[in-house]
Amino acid sequence: MNTKYSFSAGVSPIRSFTVFQKNAPSDYTATTDNPLGTPFYFYGGVKITDKFSAGLAVNTPYGNSLSWGKEWDGRFLIQDLSLKAIFFQPTISYKLNDWLSLGAGFIYATGDFELAKALPVYDAGGEGSVKLTGSTAEMGFNLGAMIKPDDKLSIGVDFRSRINMEVDGADATFNTPASLAANFPAKNKFSTSLPLPANLDLGASYQVNDQLMLALSLNYVFWNVYDSLIFDFETNTPALPDSKNPRLYSNKLIVRLGGEYKINEKVTVRAGGYYDPSPVNEDYFSPETPSLNNLGLTAGLSFMPVEKLSVDLSFLYIMGMEAKKNYTPDNFGGTFKSRVYIPGIGFTYSF
Repeated sequence: MNTKYSFSAGVSPIRSFTVFQKNAPSDYTATTDNPLGTPFYFYGGVKITDKFSAGLAVNTPYGNSLSWGKEWDGRFLIQDLSLKAIFFQPTISYKLNDWLSLGAGFIYATGDFELAKALPVYDAGGEGSVKLTGSTAEMGFNLGAMIKPDDKLSIGVDFRSRINMEVDGADATFNTPASLAANFPAKNKFSTSLPLPANLDLGASYQVNDQLMLALSLNYVFWNVYDSLIFDFETNTPALPDSKNPRLYSNKLIVRLGGEYKINEKVTVRAGGYYDPSPVNEDYFSPETPSLNNLGLTAGLSFMPVEKLSVDLSFLYIMGMEAKKNYTPDNFGGTFKSRVYIPGIGFTYSF
């Protein structure tokens, strides 16, 4: 079916859990009580001429919501965290010939975060605490190419740039004993930088026959930009120096395999899986971002109730493989494992 316009939109609620078992001889355990995440996407495209097309993507490629609670053993590292980033990506593409198309786009990224943790200062009312909140907007770019050596094989490559989310003048709200208030200004400010890594992706699909298509995707993520997490406070005191927390992430390759089978003109089913190795340094595994080696399994179905409209259903299960991890600077460690459940629904309309 030849179409000039195509629009897609959908949402994929995330339900996730991370379980922590403290190192022996302790039998202490904790489980996150994470809020429901709601990543979404919108894609729109128009074929302006036989060779020239334009589109807009709005999506949430990065984000994390995590809640360990106020009383758990790692509360001086993290209690609650919320990270959100929304990308707006206008893109153009040009078909040079029957086998090669090129594309380029601009990225406008907005983001905000909120981090809360306890402080090891005390009075009769309990422990101190701090909440850090901020927001920012930055820019980047993406480049891509599509190659079709023949009617059955398609090969795509794309690069998305690093985006450094610089946060300035954000709020640091301290709650400490009155006797220590001078050391922890209640309404302080801070600056930080949260790098979103560049991605280099290679994908290929092969149309085995009229019904079956197989696909392979390789995603190289330049995680080494996440060297440290620094909080530069506007007002420092002897008890409140700037905070520098090492991360030393490593670049990693994600491998994805999948297939699509067209049952009839109205129904298409899909299945696949991927392996996403953890980029985290063994000495600096922080429970604020408990990234484990992840195995993902996916299934999906598209149904066309009427011509031009597709209803897309999906389910993704991610198993964070159990591993013993430590955060050396605070001598905090134990065994972590995680589970993530992501159902999805979307709609595509083309005409």
